[in-house]
Amino acid sequence: MIYQGNAVSVQLLDDGIAELKFDLQGESVNKFNRATLEDFQKAIDATKGSDQIKGLIVTSGKKVFIVGADITEFTEMFSQEEAEIAKWSREANNIFSAFEDLDIPKVVAINGFAMGGGLEMCLVCDFRVMSEQAQIGLPEVKLGIFPAFGGTVRMPRLVGVDNAVEWIATGAQQRPEKALKDGVVDAVVKHDDLHNAAIDLVKQCLAGKIDFRAKRQEKLEPLTLPPMENMMAFQTCTAMVMQQAGKNYPAPVEAVKVMQKASGMKREEALDVEAQGFAKVAKTPQATALVGLFLADQQVKKVNGKVAKTAKDIQQAAVLGAGIMGGGIAFQSALKGTPIIMKDIADKALDLGMNEASKLLAKRVAKGKMDAAKMGKVLSSIRPTLNYGDFENVNVIVEAVVENTKVKQAVLAEVEEKVADGTILASNTSTISITKLAEALKKPENFGGMHFFNPVHMMPLVEVIRGEKTSDETIATLVAYAQKMGKNPIVVNDCPGFLVNRVLFPYFAGFGMLVRDGADFQQVDKVMQKFGWPMGPAYLLDVVGIDTGVHAAKVMADGFPDRMQHDFKDPTEVMFENERYGQKNGIGFYRYEQDKKGKPKKVADEGSYELLKPIAAERKEFDAEEIIARMMIPMCTETVRCLEDNIVGSAAEADMAMIYGIGFPPFRGGPLRYIDSIGTKAFADLCDKYAHLGALYEAPQMLKDKAAKGESFFA
Repeated sequence: MIYQGNAVSVQLLDDGIAELKFDLQGESVNKFNRATLEDFQKAIDATKGSDQIKGLIVTSGKKVFIVGADITEFTEMFSQEEAEIAKWSREANNIFSAFEDLDIPKVVAINGFAMGGGLEMCLVCDFRVMSEQAQIGLPEVKLGIFPAFGGTVRMPRLVGVDNAVEWIATGAQQRPEKALKDGVVDAVVKHDDLHNAAIDLVKQCLAGKIDFRAKRQEKLEPLTLPPMENMMAFQTCTAMVMQQAGKNYPAPVEAVKVMQKASGMKREEALDVEAQGFAKVAKTPQATALVGLFLADQQVKKVNGKVAKTAKDIQQAAVLGAGIMGGGIAFQSALKGTPIIMKDIADKALDLGMNEASKLLAKRVAKGKMDAAKMGKVLSSIRPTLNYGDFENVNVIVEAVVENTKVKQAVLAEVEEKVADGTILASNTSTISITKLAEALKKPENFGGMHFFNPVHMMPLVEVIRGEKTSDETIATLVAYAQKMGKNPIVVNDCPGFLVNRVLFPYFAGFGMLVRDGADFQQVDKVMQKFGWPMGPAYLLDVVGIDTGVHAAKVMADGFPDRMQHDFKDPTEVMFENERYGQKNGIGFYRYEQDKKGKPKKVADEGSYELLKPIAAERKEFDAEEIIARMMIPMCTETVRCLEDNIVGSAAEADMAMIYGIGFPPFRGGPLRYIDSIGTKAFADLCDKYAHLGALYEAPQMLKDKAAKGESFFA
């Protein structure tokens, strides 16, 4: 053994070839934390000091290669000044450069995921051999940053400007075929042949058949494009990236600028430019929010992993109700490997549910995501039925019938009589109390909520709702089933609207008050889209369905009369009374026409303004900042109240529910992180400024307490 550390070892093999292996002890994956970087430096020194080593292969002792930098260290590091962040990047790059400068052939064997810093490690090697099972990428832009271990320097010198910009600015995870085609790797081999293939390549270098020094030199020199071609290539790429990323995501554009600035420089000078650019984006609010989002997502997954440990085994599922939601649930369950029975009381409904599943599967076949044989297999695992004949073997049942308390209670009580004692029941209700529905059951402990979002196959969130008598085992089983379906469950306690709708409808209430006070709903939509929402509130209500919105708003008003009842006519009520239900009947706040692809396209409709005149003040222009404040305060304060009332277990879970469920702008991190970005004291002051609008705008006690102590929701 040449060197043995806690993260890296160097062992001599045969013929003067050594193996440098990453195997971080106590972790399931390799990552570049501070300890690994220090160990890597020692391994380099030991390799350099050995006269026995003539060539080197780089491997992993894990199922993955290296997943990247340790993101848990980012929060502390990004709180430092730009100069300190740049220094961290530069010091790490000194280690990578020292490895690259070892005057022996170095071949990396990429056995699994090599992401971010893991791929940058591969880039400092002279050659890259990739398993057909591996995937690689530079996903840093998804965290609001860009590669800082030399990725912006080495990638364009190895694969050209266009390919480098695509890999870095999109942050996409790439398969072996793409990696080989673009020149990021030099060979793709069968997984079992990977180790030998890397050794063989080192031997070819040692035999003089391959000039490894020439290959390395390419990464040390400026880009070889003539100045005019170089300028044109980067200008074209910058324009494209700016168009796709938009102003809310500065990291991709900054990465291209860094690559262009460094394109005429040698490696060391170029790495200085990279470090400075990295430090600049690391200090942006987007980086703070997106890194925080990643950590919150990891926290949610960790919580769910602990909860699901006590779940019952799920071999067979069932869904009651075969409409669009029932068909979507059946599709998702079958697609992810859990066979499901779909029951309804009418053949027509079953046909609708099966057609929904068939349509979704056919789209996957058309896009090349599955073949016809797989489609047939998935479809055959959905069993439509009009009776309860096979329900004694079902482990979990999701009720998805009409949103009516009495109907749901009757259906749940009926199915409870047909199943085994331990079968778990769930309701897909979006508004009705789980505790109320459980009153119809003999074993309410086996019942909980499982609120899917529409369309089921696209929306990642499932709210798992705990009623007053729901058991821990039931919650665990519903969480495990949601995970098996490829969804992100968030466990919440029962209350009107649960978590997501309880928080969403104050946002809609803010919209209603703005229209009441003379705001143009189109201006509000444009401002909130510019803020980062996928669509503005009027458009969103049209998509959700005006009738659905009016019904849910009544549930919220009945549940929280002190702040969610209003003494004016809401614009959604006006649309509802005039049978303007949104996209579902072609007219709401907007009119809908089919585009060339047959999808609904919104068109401004003057009739909406005429209908709103009797309930709205004279139309006037509002300042964008006032619109944002009046829309966001009610949503954020209600999120705080949900945390305060123990409806949701943590700030991370609250924020992730809004990201997963309603498309809260990711670069803002969620309602609570958005409050943190402004500052709890400043946000409480903002609440005071608009408190005259009603109880929805008053700062909750938890917010006041944090403001007084100078605390935030996220450390």
